[in-house]
Amino acid sequence: MTDSTPKKYALLVPTSMGTRLTPVDSQPFHCSDTFKMQVTSAESNVASISSYLGLPVKVLTAFVKGSPISHLIKDNLGSRRMDFEGPEFAQGGPWGYRHQINMADSGWGSRGPRVHNDRAGEVGRELCVDDFDLDRIFKEEGARIVHLSGLIAALSPKTSRFCLDIARIAKENGSLISFDLNYRASFWKGREAELSAAFAEIASRSDILIGNEEDFQLCLGIEGPEAGGEGLDAKIDGFKEMIGRVQAAYPNAKYYATTLREVISANSHMWGALVTDSTDWEVILPREIGVLDRIGGGDGFVGGLLYGILKGWDVQKCARFGWASGALAATMLTDYAQPADEDQLWSIWEGNARVKR
Repeated sequence: MTDSTPKKYALLVPTSMGTRLTPVDSQPFHCSDTFKMQVTSAESNVASISSYLGLPVKVLTAFVKGSPISHLIKDNLGSRRMDFEGPEFAQGGPWGYRHQINMADSGWGSRGPRVHNDRAGEVGRELCVDDFDLDRIFKEEGARIVHLSGLIAALSPKTSRFCLDIARIAKENGSLISFDLNYRASFWKGREAELSAAFAEIASRSDILIGNEEDFQLCLGIEGPEAGGEGLDAKIDGFKEMIGRVQAAYPNAKYYATTLREVISANSHMWGALVTDSTDWEVILPREIGVLDRIGGGDGFVGGLLYGILKGWDVQKCARFGWASGALAATMLTDYAQPADEDQLWSIWEGNARVKR
């Protein structure tokens, strides 16, 4: 539980910022010559729901000193109403540090999206608590929720320690810890024992645990849903049983969540979710949503869920707002949702796409 000390920030996210290149007009990357470039990271995507809806948000990250991309990132975070801080690393020449590049087309119809990450020399791999004044950040300023992602926790041995240290000091100072497992096989290769231990410790300190069946199995060693049974009800029962096993292994958490997605085509998905606050369940049966670009939909769900928790809503309202936030992200060219207000998201939940004048 949080302590009674007032917190300056509703949400704090450690992250490694970068850019995403997306071909225009939903074309494949390999045969395109015109691209949209945006600032991105999974954790800042999550934080965008709260920041656009008026809650104070802070980003802890790292920058390449003098880089025009760093300039772009800082301006973007400012435009998203986020405070930020982090060390500036000298580039060290043309072969030195830089920010990650995410190359991703959106897919179209029967052609699915393809994503290629170029993270060589990524400055965010150097994140270390020695570069931050943690007493000021967590004791003087404070954050109600600190959100960690498996992407930043597994990025490098340094960032694994960084996330562990952040989780420890944040917990000591009354923050809730949110952990979205976000398993990536390429990050874990050759580091399985090290990362299993790190993820288990972060999960043991977490108040909010989020992941899909692969995440819970491969990050935490939790048995996944049983394959038996037919139909949606059997599948949902399997997911509930899996989350029950997560609860038994990590009983300090209160909220546990997973999303449900069935891909009809690149532009049409069945989208659902399961969330429990350890007392009540909210099961959102998959509903069809239109998809302009699926990247960031899961982050949108997490961002909406955390916003609801910050607002003190019950589990039903939190889950529904998260579902709608993910659905909104899927309609946007950026991979983060930019809600105009809460009403826009509730209209999505209600299936009301009529014009509002």
